[in-house]
This record gives sequence, structure tokens and C-alpha cells, in this order.
Amino acid sequence: MKIGQKGLQLIKDFEGWYSTPYRDPIGIATIGYGFTYYLPNRRKVKMDDPPLTRIEGEAMLLEILSNYENDVKRLLMKKLNQNQFDALVSFTYNLGATNLGRSTLLKKINTNPEDTRIVEEFLKWNKAGGKILPGLIRRRQAESDLYFS
Repeated sequence: MKIGQKGLQLIKDFEGWYSTPYRDPIGIATIGYGFTYYLPNRRKVKMDDPPLTRIEGEAMLLEILSNYENDVKRLLMKKLNQNQFDALVSFTYNLGATNLGRSTLLKKINTNPEDTRIVEEFLKWNKAGGKILPGLIRRRQAESDLYFS
């Protein structure tokens, strides 16, 4: 399974596009669609890195997302529909596979992917650097909405 158009658009909308490096809300050097590293060597983004073109950014996003797709597939024990998968790839892209793997969200999905309490589990992940961020509240709601659509 690969991320679909709805999941890809959700990620692009919430990450935004930045051709030059910037600091994310917790101070990490970031570029493109929220990239904190480059493939294939996983070199971290530095503030003095050259700009990316949109074409480079689109290619990088698809390449990086394949890692997160594989993480989600590895952690899932239940079959999901495309929207459910897309929501989890977006979540994992934003928070990492380690957080997904340890989450009650994943436990509930692997028990019963249709459990309506899954909404609450998405919404718990609204902090960065220990602070609640309005953008993360909106993103988790959008992921939850996509998951249950």
C-alpha cells in the first residue's frame, strides 16, 4: 500500500512548502515539506543549505514517504482502507515510527480499526517541545477526519 492523494495533500497542506531552510516550532532546521534530513545519507538539514526547487521537493517527499509507508505497514496487524492508511502515514511522518509504535493509537487500531475511541488517541498528540500547538490540534483533527472518512 502506498499513500494516496488525500494523505499526500494533507501532509503538504500542514507542512507547507519552504524552498530555503527555516527553524520549525521547536528549533530544528527544516526545509521543503518539513524535511529535517536528506536522503539517501540522512544528513541533517543545516540553516546554510542551498534552496530546493519545488520539483526536488516533490521527489524528496515521495522518497521520504516510502520509509514512513513501510514503517506503518510493519507496525500494523490489521488491514486498513486507503484513508486510514493515509492518516497513519501523515501521523508517522510528523511524529515518527517510534511514537506510533509505542502509542495507544496503534494498539487500538490493531485491536479494532473501527473503534470510534481512535479519534481521542489522534487528538492526544498535540504538543511539540512540551507545548500545545494550534497547528497540531488542527492536523490531528484532519488526520482523524481522514481516518474515519
